[in-house]
Amino acid sequence: MFEDLTKGLNDPQREAVLHTEGPLMIIAGAGSGKTRVLTQRTAHLIKKGINPFSILLLTFTNKAAGEMRERIEKVVGHDARAIWMGTFHSVFAKILRFEAKSLGFTSDFSIYDTDDSKSLLKSIIKERGLDDKVYKPNVVFNRISGAKNRLVSADAYLADPIIQADDAAARLPEIGRLYKLYVDRCFKANAMDFDDLLFNTNILFRDFPDVLNKYQHKFKYVMVDEFQDTNVSQYLITRKLAAIHENICVVGDDAQSIYAFRGANIQNILNFEKDYPGLTTIRLEQNYRSTKTIVEAANSVIARNKRQLRKEVYTENESGQLIEVIKAASDVEEGRLVATSLFEEKLNNGLINSDFAVLYRTNSQSRAFEESLRKLNIKYRIVGGLSFYQRREIKDLLAYLRFTINQNDEEAFKRIINLPKRGIGDQTVAKIAVTAAEQNVTVWDVVANIQHYNAGRSASAIEGFSDLIKSFKLMIDKKDAYEVASHVAKASGILKELYEDKTVEGLSRYENVQELLNSIKQFVDNQDNEDKSLGAFLQTVSLLTNADESDEDGDNDRVTLMTIHQAKGLEYKVVYIVGLEEDLFPSQMMLQSSDDLEEERRLFYVAITRAEKRLYLTYAETRYQYGRLKPCEPSRFMDEIDGKYIHLSRAAARRMAEMQRSTERPTPAAFLRNVASKAAQNGGSQEKRTPPTRSATPQSTHVPSPDFRASDPRKLASGQRVEHQKFGYGTVKLISNDQNGAKAVIQFDNQGEKTLLLGFAKLRIVE
Repeated sequence: MFEDLTKGLNDPQREAVLHTEGPLMIIAGAGSGKTRVLTQRTAHLIKKGINPFSILLLTFTNKAAGEMRERIEKVVGHDARAIWMGTFHSVFAKILRFEAKSLGFTSDFSIYDTDDSKSLLKSIIKERGLDDKVYKPNVVFNRISGAKNRLVSADAYLADPIIQADDAAARLPEIGRLYKLYVDRCFKANAMDFDDLLFNTNILFRDFPDVLNKYQHKFKYVMVDEFQDTNVSQYLITRKLAAIHENICVVGDDAQSIYAFRGANIQNILNFEKDYPGLTTIRLEQNYRSTKTIVEAANSVIARNKRQLRKEVYTENESGQLIEVIKAASDVEEGRLVATSLFEEKLNNGLINSDFAVLYRTNSQSRAFEESLRKLNIKYRIVGGLSFYQRREIKDLLAYLRFTINQNDEEAFKRIINLPKRGIGDQTVAKIAVTAAEQNVTVWDVVANIQHYNAGRSASAIEGFSDLIKSFKLMIDKKDAYEVASHVAKASGILKELYEDKTVEGLSRYENVQELLNSIKQFVDNQDNEDKSLGAFLQTVSLLTNADESDEDGDNDRVTLMTIHQAKGLEYKVVYIVGLEEDLFPSQMMLQSSDDLEEERRLFYVAITRAEKRLYLTYAETRYQYGRLKPCEPSRFMDEIDGKYIHLSRAAARRMAEMQRSTERPTPAAFLRNVASKAAQNGGSQEKRTPPTRSATPQSTHVPSPDFRASDPRKLASGQRVEHQKFGYGTVKLISNDQNGAKAVIQFDNQGEKTLLLGFAKLRIVE
C-alpha cells in the first residue's frame, strides 16, 4: 500500500514519510525535496486511515498550500480537500470566525491590511493632537506590530517600565497610549489586523480552555512548513495545539532563517529538541537542485555561522561551471553588464526569460536592471511591486463590499462615504466621527439615522448613501458573491465613473475593476468553494499576499527581478546576485551584532542556493547614494566563498598565484581589492580582463583634482573645458534641452564623446 508513496525517495526522505507518531523535526537543506516529503507524508497519513479533518498543515503562503493540496489530491483523491491546510493567518482566521463571540467580535469581522491600519493610526494621532512627523504612522504601526508578535498587549505595554523608558528615550512616550486607542478602535470597528489573527488566537486559547481543548482533540497531527520562519506567537499556538497527541512535525532549515525583521525567531528551530526530549530528527541533506559548484560554494559560506544545526548538504549532480564575477564601474554599468550577460546566456544556451532571476538586497536597486533589460527588449517582472489588490480602484470597490458586510468598519466607511463624489466633505466626515465618539455609538449608527443629527446641507447626500448601503445589505443572504459585487460596482457609481474616464489610466482602472469582478465569478464557479457568499470571498481575498498573485497579462516568460527575501523557496536555472558591496550586502544596518551578520550571511546563502546551473555575482566600484557618487568595495561575503569555485582569467590567475606565494591564500574579494589597489598605485593602469570577471574600468582611470568642486551647470557653454570626476578632462561640444532636462555633449580627451545629463553629472569648469 505504501510502495507508491515512497517510490523514488532517498532513505532519509522515506524515513520522514513513514515516521508518523510522536514529535519529528525534518531538517531540510536547500533543494532537498522537502515539499515532496511533506505532501507524501500527508498522503501516507490518509492512506493509513487517518481522518483528513484531523490533519493540520501550516504553510507560509497560500500558493504553497494550494500546490501541496493539489499534489496530495492526485494521490488520495478528494479526501485531500478536508485537510486543514493553509497559512497561519488563513487557518487561524478561520478558527477566529468560528469562535469570534468568545472574544467579543462577530464572525463577519473585517481584516485590516497595513494601509487600513496606518490610516486608522493617522486618524488617532491627529485626534490626539500629536505631530505626525514625530509620531509617523509607519513607525507607530511597526512598534505595535512588534509588540503583538511578542504577545505584549496594550495594557502590558503601558505597564512595562522598560518599554516605557525605551519609548521615552526615543522621544515617543505616547506610543503605548496610541497602541491602546488603536486596539479599542479596531474592536469597535469589529476589525482585526494581520497581527491580531495570531495574537487573538493566543488569547483565545489562553482564556478559553474549552475552545483550546476542542481543537487539541480535533487536530491529531500537526505539521509546520518553513519552521525556521515562525515567531513566538506562531510557535506557542502550534505547541498548544499539539500538546495532547504530540504528533507534531516541523520542517525547516536554520540556514534559511531570514525573517527576523518580521519577528521570526531562529531559536524556535534551534531549541526544538529541548521542548520535545523524545524528538526524532531526520536530515535531508541531498540537494537535487544545484550543481556541485553551487552547493559547495554555499556550504563554504554558511559554515562560518556559529548558531546552526549540524548538517552536510551534498549533491550528486554534475560539477557545473564555476561562479562568475562581474565587476562594473558603476551601478548603471552593472545593470548594462548583467543585461548583456543575460542576453548572451539566452542566445548561447537556448534559455528563455523565465529561466533567469536577478536578486538584490533592496528594492531600490531594480532601476538600473529594468532600464538595461528594456533597452535589449527583454521582458521582465518585478516581484514585490504594487499588488493588484493594493491598487486604488480595487481597494475602493473592496471597501464598498467590506462595508456592506460590516457597517462597523470605520476605515472602509472613510474610503467610500464620498466615492464617487456626493458632496460630503472631510469636515462632515470628521463631524460624524466626533458625534459617534461623543454618543458612544458607531459611525454607521450616526449615518443610518442622520435625520436625528444636525448634518446641515450634507444630510440628503448622507441619507442617500445610507439607503444605498441598506439596499446592498438586503442582497447578502439572497445572492452569491458575484451577483452582490457586480450590483455594488454599478449601483455605487464606481464603474460609471471609471468608464467615463477615457484617459489611458482611466481605461486601465476600469479594466482592473472588471478583472476583480472576473476573479469573484471564478470564486463562485469554483466547485471546491462550498460557501459562495460575499463574506466568504472577502475572507479569502483579505489574506492574499503578493506571492499568491500571478502575472496579470498571463505572460510568464519574463526575467524575474526581486529582493532575496522574496526569492525564498524559488529556483532558477541562472541567477545573478547583484550589488555585492560592503554596506549594501551585508546591509550597514545589519552590522550591529554577530546575530545580525549571521542573518545577512543566511540571506546570502539563500540567494546562492536559488541557482540551478549558473551563478553570477556582481558588484559596482561606485554607486549613487543620497545624490552622491560613492566608492564601493566588494562584499566580505565574496571573501567567504572558497576561491576554487570562482572562475578567473589567466592574467588574474597569475596574480593570484603571486599573492599565494607571498601571503596566505587570498579569497576572491580580497584578490579583487588587491588588483584595484595595485591599479591605483600604478596610476590606474590595469591589465585587460576577460569574462567572467568583466571590467568596465577604463585603462586610464582619472584621479579628480584635489580642489574638485562641481560648477553650476547653468554656466556651462559650448567650447568650455571641463573636468569630470571619472572621465577626466574634455571640451563641451553642445548644450541642449529635452523632456529629460539639460544635456551636454562632451568630447573627453581619453574617453571619447559622451552625452551627460547635467542634472546628474558633476562637472568642474576649468578656468
